[in-house]
Order: sequence, then C-alpha cells, then structure tokens
Amino acid sequence: MKESKIIYTVVLFVSILLGGCVNDLDVSPIDPDVNTPNNVFDSEEAYKEALAKLYASYALSGQLGNGGGDPDISGIDEGFGNYIRQYWSLQQLSTDEAIMAWDDATIKNFHWQTWAPNDGFIAAMYSRIFYTVTISNEFIRNVDAAIGDASGTFKTDLEAYKEEARFIRAFSYWHAIDMFGNVPFVTEEDLPGAFFPERILRADLFDYIETELLDIESKITAVGNNEYARADQGAVWMLLAKLYLNAEVYTGTERNSDALTYVEKIIGGGYSLEPVYENLFRADNNLSNEIIFPIAFDGQNTQQYGGMTFLLHASVGGDMPLNGIDGGWGGIRAIQDMVEKFGVSESDFSTADPEFTAITDKRGMFYYDPASWEWDITNVGTFTQGIGVTKFKNISSDGGEAPNAHPTFVSTDLPVFRLGDAYLMYAEIVVRGGGGDMGTAVGYVNDLRTRAGVGSITAADMDLDFLLDERSRELYWEGHRRTDLIRFGEFTDGTEHWEWKGNVQSGVATDAYRDLYPIPSNDLNANPNLEQNDGYPQ
Repeated sequence: MKESKIIYTVVLFVSILLGGCVNDLDVSPIDPDVNTPNNVFDSEEAYKEALAKLYASYALSGQLGNGGGDPDISGIDEGFGNYIRQYWSLQQLSTDEAIMAWDDATIKNFHWQTWAPNDGFIAAMYSRIFYTVTISNEFIRNVDAAIGDASGTFKTDLEAYKEEARFIRAFSYWHAIDMFGNVPFVTEEDLPGAFFPERILRADLFDYIETELLDIESKITAVGNNEYARADQGAVWMLLAKLYLNAEVYTGTERNSDALTYVEKIIGGGYSLEPVYENLFRADNNLSNEIIFPIAFDGQNTQQYGGMTFLLHASVGGDMPLNGIDGGWGGIRAIQDMVEKFGVSESDFSTADPEFTAITDKRGMFYYDPASWEWDITNVGTFTQGIGVTKFKNISSDGGEAPNAHPTFVSTDLPVFRLGDAYLMYAEIVVRGGGGDMGTAVGYVNDLRTRAGVGSITAADMDLDFLLDERSRELYWEGHRRTDLIRFGEFTDGTEHWEWKGNVQSGVATDAYRDLYPIPSNDLNANPNLEQNDGYPQ
C-alpha cells in the first residue's frame, strides 16, 4: 500500500475466526483446534495484523487475492462478492447516476428497481456486512481478554485498536440500518456457536450505533494522529453526522441539530478542500487533506477484481481513454438525467473533443463521442448508449504512473467521507431548519463551486431541490446517491423519474417499500427470529 497506509495483504480465514497480515507477516487462525504452527494472537504485533483484516474486509473479499479461490463468503464470485463493489452497486446503480450494461444474473434489476428477496447480489451485500460485524466482534473479544495482562505501549495500542474495531462494526451496522432496516444483531457478548441472532428494530439499531459512536468519540485517536486509512476522531464525527442527518428516515424523528454539532466539528477539525477537484479521485489521493476516511486500494497489495479495480475497469469501454488501466470492461456509465445537471446536452459534445467540450463545471468528467455513442438509451445492454464517466483514474495527480502501479489492479482509494460532503451537509441542515447560519452555508457551497469553476449562488438559490442536484454534481459515483434520494423523498415514488427507472425508458415511480432492500430469502428461511421488510413476499 502507499506510504503511511495500513497494509492489506494475504490473509487466512477459518470459520468465523480471523487472521490478517501487515507488512508481509503471515497470521494463523484463532481456533486452537486447527493444526497450524501458531495461533493468531501469539505476539503483540499480531493484534495489529488482525486489525488490518477488519479494514481489509472492505477492500478484499478473499484470502489469496486476485480471485485466488479462498473467498470470505461462498455462493458468489470473489470479484462480485467484494464489499465495496456491492455497496457501490446497490447505492449507485439503483439511482439516476449510473446504469449497467452487463447481463450478469439480476444486475440490471437495480437500475430498474425490480429486485426480489432471492437476489444474489443483495445477499452478497448483506453477507459482507455481517461478515465484517462478526470478525470485528471476534477481534474485540480477543483484545478485551488481552488488555488485562497488557501494560505500557502495548496496552495503549490495544485500547486504540479496540476503538477502531468498534468504529468498523458501527460503520457496517450503519450500512445495515440504511439498506436493510430491521436486521439480525450480534456483538462481542454473543459467543461463537450455533444460535439464531435476535432481530433488532431499525430505531433500536440507531440507538445502539449512536451510543457506540458517542463512547468511541473520546477514546479513538485524535484527528490527524493515526495512519492513513485508519479511522480516527474525524471518521467518528462524520459517521455520527450521517446517522443524525438520516435519522428521520431511520427512526421517524429528525435529528438535524445533532447532525449540525458533528458537521461543525468536522469543519473545524483541520481538514481543507483539495485545491484541484479531480485530484481527489486519482491514484495518489492519499495525499489530500480533504479526505476524512477512505477505503484504501493498491496495485500491488490489494489485487482482486472488486473495489476500485471494478469501478475503474467497468466504467471504461468503447474508445474511452484508459487512464492507467490495461483495458475496459464496458459496464457502467451515466444516464442523461445526471449529466444534464451540469448544464450540458448532447450537442455540447464533439467527436474532436469527446471529454470536456462545453463542460464549464470541472466536476463533470464525462466522455461522449457523437459519432459512435448515443445519448438516449434504447438498449440498456449497449454500453455506448449513455455517457461515459472518467472521474476516477489510476494515474497520479501529476499525470504520472500510479504508486505501486499495476496495469490491472488500481491504487486509487475510495473517499468514503470527505470535507466537501460536510460542507453540503451543513447547507442542508440550515435549509431544513436544524440551525446554523445561512450566510455560512452559502459560503461553503460557493467554496465548492469556485473550485469547480462555476458561478456563485445566493441565499435565494438555496433550497432542497438545488441541494439535491448539487450533491449529485459534487459527489456523483462516490456511493451516496441512494441514501440522498431517500432522504429527499425522491428514490422511489417521488417526482424524480429518470431514464429506465421502473424498467420504463422514460422512467416511472416505483413502490415506496423499495426504499429498503429485502432481507435475503436464505437468511429469512434460516433464522426464525427475522421478518421480511414490508412490501416484499414473506
């Protein structure tokens, strides 16, 4: 991984027991009954190695890398089963920002919003969430057992590692509450063994995540004092702000003033806007002071076909530039509904300059050649119908080779939380009446627009419709859109009817129950404590 990053390399996983690897050190499984030379936690260094496995659960989906045949979860290809790949797909393909050309299983159902409880991709996302929760629980149990006998620097390290593991667990439980609502619930108090996890209601899971994060806040490493790509106080603040901003969706009660408290902590936390927008999405984006919490990828140390390798390759096809990769997979592209938010239309592109002609907003990084592409999507399976997106690149900010460059596997990190998002969250809270200052909000939005090279706005322009569109312009393809559309009441039965929503080319409203994904059929059938989400067949 890039310098100063926690390293994710080859790991070994047995049952629900974890191992990990940092700085090329091998780790054995925890289970004392497994015949291996050593147990996982056989040295002080092993605890950090195991912590690396928790972070790696987002970036890698198997033990050997590169589709090596030892996956974390079964029933789905390792590349497809990657946490970030599935999270991105469920958050983006279901919205007005992305559409998929492939015919793999049920993948097109996401943009159409026609998925069902037996969908394999939904089951993979659900399984990835609870895999990460489970190995986090196991890690916390082992750290708790070790802290009592530890002393000095080792004890301090263990305490810090535990808070990071609690954050990772809360982060995945946030994905659960956001995507699935009422879910099975386990913590480190639930020892491994055969039992049916209890179902926790969405509002109760909200309370649990909130309580955890408020406790972690004062214990986790301060902003700027941890290794890059490891969680610190800023990541906790941002997750709390996200939780509170979406509280009305999750619990029925708005918590915008609480969201403001944590957005203001982030804004005052020492972060700064990246001067050049596109550098946030290049292979050396670990250098940016805007990124609060990333999922880190590396061409040499995170070799597999999910994550950012998927995002960069799948978004390239036709005659698009490769931008540091060895070929495109011709899968995902934008639809006109998103691109037109940047004030451009088909006539603004030209064959002579298919990337940037007439796009004054520097955030709009698109590819469209009128000679070989079609603006209207009449066949979802044709990649060159739609508009290509060139936002993410596997090259450095100076145009040179990526760090730890590899022609297939990328070194571009996913910026999960960043300051630009916090600026827009502040503005939204003000407009929703949660406190704050309108002049300050306008200033934050204009800071983003100035960086983008577009005109400033005034307070008269600042309403929810503007902010929903501005969030798309600033944050498109970063994994936020489904959650944003639901919060603004526009994901399913609102007034936003984008191309091919509801499996109709012109777009139609869909049923509101699809604001939640279904509990996968396999888990519903296996655990009598669970109930299917409303609207889906029981």
